[in-house]
Amino acid sequence: MTSQPGKPLLEVAGLTRRFGGLTAVNGLDLTVGEGELVSVIGPNGAGKTTLFNLIAGLDAPDAGAVAFAGRDVTGLPAERLAALGLARTFQHGRVFANLSVLDNVLVGAHTRLRAVRPRPRLPLLGLLAELALALLRPARVRAEEERLRAEALEIVGLFGERLAPRLDKPAHSLSYANRRRLEIARALALRPRLLLLDEPTAGMNPTETAEMLAIIRALKARGLTILLIEHKLDLVMQLSDRVVVMDHGARIAEGLPAAVAADPAVIEAYLGHKAVGSLPGQDGADQDGADRDGKQLVRETPVAARAAG
Repeated sequence: MTSQPGKPLLEVAGLTRRFGGLTAVNGLDLTVGEGELVSVIGPNGAGKTTLFNLIAGLDAPDAGAVAFAGRDVTGLPAERLAALGLARTFQHGRVFANLSVLDNVLVGAHTRLRAVRPRPRLPLLGLLAELALALLRPARVRAEEERLRAEALEIVGLFGERLAPRLDKPAHSLSYANRRRLEIARALALRPRLLLLDEPTAGMNPTETAEMLAIIRALKARGLTILLIEHKLDLVMQLSDRVVVMDHGARIAEGLPAAVAADPAVIEAYLGHKAVGSLPGQDGADQDGADRDGKQLVRETPVAARAAG
């Protein structure tokens, strides 16, 4: 994965999304240069995941534009964006439960299939030809399958012994943390130019979080461009080239991690919300900062606490 640091890969201008009387994303501007890791943080309900949905083609904006690799992709569906090299994970992990670990990863390479995708002029003939190639499996199809399988095994290897011993196990048999790892592995099989990670350490304990930090750091070292949503601010401060802070759908701060952590507007946004730095599903917390017994959680991450001091 090569990169040209500073060259814009993703450009978001004036992006706005309304749901009835609620403005979830409000005139947001954002750029991500090639090879950068940019984190988007903010209290729950700030509009971070809605922003991801707009960038990744799962939702369409009411106003504004999204450009990817110099091309206007505003409103393009997710499958078109995937073909251009944009991959994402979700806040609540999504895997194909009845497929094996290996097959889940291979699904991520679907946009890169060539040998089994003939392109005749008539769509019906194309479907029949694709079916015939899948059944007959000529040499070029087998060669492509072997190449993609080797790549999938290499990707699984990034996660050490977490996934490799479970290659033939169905995804539903995995632990929650391993399903999150599998989702990232599947996204990497796309060979993305831009990877959107939505809370990749959600529900993970400190040891698992440290492992994920090391994996993301390794991906960054390879030159992969990453846009990250994360509530664990210590992780954000260690990984990020830049940090963008959202609150009530708008950008309230942007800059280097240390500068953002000390920004009075950021401190006010976090201290004005309960469960600072809390994470859905972590330590029993849900999205509104209440634990499963309905008690309000009040926590500050070390970074927020230092900034407040």
